[in-house]
Amino acid sequence: MAAHLSYGRVNLNVLREAVRRELREFLDKCAGSKAIVWDEYLTGPFGLIAQYSLLKEHEVEKMFTLKASRLPAADVKNIIFFVRPRLELMDIIAENVLSEDRRGPARDFHILFVPRRSLLCEQRLKDLGVLGSFIHREEYSLDLIPFDGDLLSMESEGAFKQVANMMIRMKREFTGSQNSVFPVFDNLLLLDRNVDLLTPLATQLTYEGLIDEIYGIQNSYVKLPPEKFAPKKQGDGGKDLPTEAKKLQLNSAEELYAEIRDKNFNAVGSVLSKKAKVISAAFEERHNAKTVGEIKQFVSQLPHMQAARGSLANHTSIAELIKDVTTSEDFFDKLTVEQEFMSGIDTDKVNGYIEDCIAQKHSLIKVLRLVCLQSVCNSGLKQKVLDYYKREILQTYGYEHILTLHNLEKAGLLKPQIGGRNNYPTIRKTLRLWMDDVNEQNPTDISYVYSGYAPLSVRLAQLLARPGWRSIEEVLRILPGPHFEERQPLPTGLQKKRQPGENRVTLIFFLGGVTFAEVAALRFLSQLEDGEIRASFSQ
Repeated sequence: MAAHLSYGRVNLNVLREAVRRELREFLDKCAGSKAIVWDEYLTGPFGLIAQYSLLKEHEVEKMFTLKASRLPAADVKNIIFFVRPRLELMDIIAENVLSEDRRGPARDFHILFVPRRSLLCEQRLKDLGVLGSFIHREEYSLDLIPFDGDLLSMESEGAFKQVANMMIRMKREFTGSQNSVFPVFDNLLLLDRNVDLLTPLATQLTYEGLIDEIYGIQNSYVKLPPEKFAPKKQGDGGKDLPTEAKKLQLNSAEELYAEIRDKNFNAVGSVLSKKAKVISAAFEERHNAKTVGEIKQFVSQLPHMQAARGSLANHTSIAELIKDVTTSEDFFDKLTVEQEFMSGIDTDKVNGYIEDCIAQKHSLIKVLRLVCLQSVCNSGLKQKVLDYYKREILQTYGYEHILTLHNLEKAGLLKPQIGGRNNYPTIRKTLRLWMDDVNEQNPTDISYVYSGYAPLSVRLAQLLARPGWRSIEEVLRILPGPHFEERQPLPTGLQKKRQPGENRVTLIFFLGGVTFAEVAALRFLSQLEDGEIRASFSQ
C-alpha cells in the first residue's frame, strides 16, 4: 500500500488499487509467460501504479521498449503491447508482429490501449494485415494517476479543453436518472491554462519548483549529478566518482521532503540545519542507553534514524546543487528582470538583459521564456519591439526557429499588442498579483512561492472560495475565454451534513498543466485556519 496517497481528505490510494486490480486482471487473461512491449511514454506513469515486482508475480519475464524492426529474442508465450492510441505506433507494432511471425515459433499477441481503444488504430492494424494476430484487444482506463496524497494527473497530451464540455454533456445525459453516488467533493474548479499563461513562464522559487526548473521532475523522479552523492572516503583523491545520474523519487512518503518541498528555497537551509541537530542528538542518545530495555528501544528506532540521516544527506546535497545556481550573478539578473516585468516595470520596450542573452547565445528556452513573459505582462508587445526580438532570435539561433516563433504566437504567448491597450496593470492590481512585502520564512500569502508574484490561477481559486467571483467581474471579462458556473442538484439523501469546523473540499483541475509552485500555493491555502481548498489536482 502507498501510504502517502492516503493522508489527504480524499483517499487516493483507493484509485491506485483499482487500476492495479484492473491491470492484474488483464495480465491473468494472457495465461503463461509474458513479455511486455512498452510505448516509452507510458513507462513513467505506469511506474507510479505498478512496480516490476507486481508484473513478475503475473509471469511477466521480459520488458522491451517499442521500436521499429524486430523485437529482442524472448522465450515467452505471450507478447503484450501497452500503447497509446496513435496511428504511427500501429505501424511499428505491425512491423514487430510480422517479423515475429517470420521468426517462429508462434506467439500469442495482445494489445492494451491506454487510456482508450481506437477504431482508427484498429483499422490501421487491419490494413497492415495484423489485426487478426491479436487475441485480446482491450483498453486500460488510466485516466487519473495519483502522484501524491492531494495530486492527480491525467498525463495526457490530447485532453486539452475537453473536460468542461464532457462534464456538461454528462450532466445533460444523466438528468432525471437517480444519482446514488455520495459526492466526494463539494466544489470543482476547472482552470484552462490559457487563463494564466504568465505563471508557468516565471521561475519557480519553492524547493520542489527549483528542482524541476534546474533538473526536471518526471513522474515524481529526478535525475541528479552523481558526484554530489558519492560517499566521501579519506585519501581517495576524488578517484572513481560515479558516472551514472543519481535517481531519486520525490513525494510525501519521505518525511523531510514533505516538510520542505513547498517552502521558498530561502527558508530551506534553516530547516535542514535544525533537522541535522535533531538527528545528531538522536544518535548521541545511544551513549545514554544503559539497561537492556533502553538499548533495545534504541535499536528498534535505528532503521528510522538511519533513513532520516540518509534523507537529510540527499536533500542537503540537492540544496547545495540548487544554491550553486541561485547564487550566480546570471540567476539574480534573470530573476530581477522577471520581477520587474511582473510588477509592471519597463514592459513596453526592448529589454537590455534579453538583448545581452541573445548576443551571448544563452539557452533559447531561457530567452523565449523571458520574451513571452514580457509579452504577457504587456498584453502583447509593440510591433517594433516584437519585430526586433524576432529578428535577433532568428539571426542568432537560426531561421529554422521561424516555426518556433509561429507556434508561440498561435498559443498566445507571443503576440503584438492590439489597440495599444495593456490590461495587465488592471489585472495585477485587482487580483493583488504583486506583493512588495513577502515573508519567505513564515509566509502569510501565496506570493511567497515566487517571492512577490501571486500565481493568477491560485488567486482565482482563493477568491472563488471567498468572497466569490462577483467581486472581480471586471477582471473576469478581461481574462481570455468565457467563465461560467454550474450547480448540480443532489437528492436530499446525498446532501452532506457538515460537522462543526469541517471545511468544504474543492477539486481544482488545471487543463493544460500546472507548476509545482502553484501546487505549493494551493497547499498553503489549504493549511490556513479558514481555508476552504482541500485538494488540488492537475491534468
